[in-house]
Amino acid sequence: MTLDATDAISPLGVLPVAGPTCIHLPLNISPQELARYAVGLANARGGTVLVGTDVLNAGTPERDASELHPLMVTHAIFELSGGRLTVNVQHHRLPGGLKVLMVFVPHAPYVLAAPDGSVIAWDGAHLVPVTPSAAEPVADQDYTAVVPPDASLADLDPAEVARLRALGRRASASNLPDLDFLRELGLLVPSGGALRPTLAAILLAGTPAALRAHVPQAEVCFYHHATPDPEFQFREDLLRPIPALLTRLAELIQARNRFTPVQVGLFRIEVWEQDEVVYREALLNALTHRDYTLRDAVHVHYFPDHLDIMNPGGLPGGITPGNILRHQPKRRNPLLAEVLSRLGLVERAGVGVDKMYSLMLRHGKEPPEFTTYPDAVTLSLHSPGFDAEFVRFVARKQEDMQTLSLDMLIVLSVLAREGEATRAWLARALQLPEDRTPRLLRGMEDHGLIEKAGVGRGIAYVLSGEVQAALGRAARPSAAADRRMDHEPPAPPPVVPVTPAPPVEPRPPVRLTRETSGPTGAEVRAVALALAREQGRVRNVDVREACGLNTQQAWRALRHLVQGGLLRKLGTGTRDAAYELVDAPRPAAP
Repeated sequence: MTLDATDAISPLGVLPVAGPTCIHLPLNISPQELARYAVGLANARGGTVLVGTDVLNAGTPERDASELHPLMVTHAIFELSGGRLTVNVQHHRLPGGLKVLMVFVPHAPYVLAAPDGSVIAWDGAHLVPVTPSAAEPVADQDYTAVVPPDASLADLDPAEVARLRALGRRASASNLPDLDFLRELGLLVPSGGALRPTLAAILLAGTPAALRAHVPQAEVCFYHHATPDPEFQFREDLLRPIPALLTRLAELIQARNRFTPVQVGLFRIEVWEQDEVVYREALLNALTHRDYTLRDAVHVHYFPDHLDIMNPGGLPGGITPGNILRHQPKRRNPLLAEVLSRLGLVERAGVGVDKMYSLMLRHGKEPPEFTTYPDAVTLSLHSPGFDAEFVRFVARKQEDMQTLSLDMLIVLSVLAREGEATRAWLARALQLPEDRTPRLLRGMEDHGLIEKAGVGRGIAYVLSGEVQAALGRAARPSAAADRRMDHEPPAPPPVVPVTPAPPVEPRPPVRLTRETSGPTGAEVRAVALALAREQGRVRNVDVREACGLNTQQAWRALRHLVQGGLLRKLGTGTRDAAYELVDAPRPAAP
């Protein structure tokens, strides 16, 4: 009888027979060739590789598998699979004293190719090549639903299971016994005649040893930076189940977090540098949707003016920073996401990003910023300051209108920061086609929140006079109005009788300084463009020094020009980022 891949060696020393889920290999096999068999088994259905079975029938052998070091095997498999196959390797002593090497191989979530592009699979008797059509990745396979062949109930920590139960008070399974509770959530499945945990179960309630053995890449590295420089003053590496990770990361962030009280009538709003709801949602998104097939950890960097969460795997297919608010939610790890949803930790409807946007905008801050790379994504939560008057205005308007939608908040936030914006610009901020914005903008006009400025193609939107007054800002003509007035002849001055005035001593002309009148947003942007044209590139520090601004004001001006299609950003961070004209020639590749 062929045993299942999860059948282990019995206490009597009976080995599983060779077949579709078990490979017997001789003692003299090289680690590189062993790695080929492991990858081929992973591409088929997973199972167990036994090394050294040939010496068991050799009478009194002088050698056994104890001379094969597990690290040599794991290294060879890591190299052959490009770091995408994690196995568990251990020696097992048989009753007679001889040792065999056991390699527990999970079923790969997609077909693995060797560095030379070749793809092989185990057919039950041999390694066979896989045709390109059969080697296409299977998109709907879930890595977190994999059951490691050597996993057992001993891999779960009862204290962490209790923590899960406490989190899931509203789940229908919360009153069931532990095993039934975990089965109801899909974390335990029957395999090989026993209940065994999935990788999702180990991620949520695994022991330290199980996490190290099965998902060492689930680590989170926290860094605290006392200054904006890359050098950090504190680091803590965390390899814990996800609920315990969230608790510890919240402790590390809150120990350095501060808030500013904002009085709104009889109520007080506490505006934190990093709002706990926002960063918990960001961390949960990172841990839920990261690519666990990659061997990289999640990195959390706490800077004085922002929090960066760097996540392996990038955004799921089709989602970009420019459509993340509107794209249909995609779950890279469906089982893990479903369990966290049933426990009430994440939203099933995929509104976590909306929640982050809404809370940050309500507190007068910049929206979350996503930066994508081919195999990673960074989420930045900026906190260099906030607009207290905007917080008060939103709180009062919420009472008047019962609700301010996220789309309204986005429009109000853009206009409060930039002064004015065209419909095309607002459509980009809303992540909507331009022809889907008129209804929203008309509704905001009807509520007295915004108004048009300019005519024809020069139309832009500005905050209404009432809103500007509520924000404590003097209404001034928009740039669109300025452009309109530039093409209109000035009105003739009224004719009034002139009474001769007594002679007055001449006075020197008054020169406006930044102390009496700072540069307008349009002036700052013009300076930034001029510097980019003269120097080839412009940086935040150049704009600050030229216009007497702080870092945030200069960053807003540069971002305005990027969104307007006049500048493009090169590099990342506050020190390395530079901006050049969009029509500037790119340097030729060497």
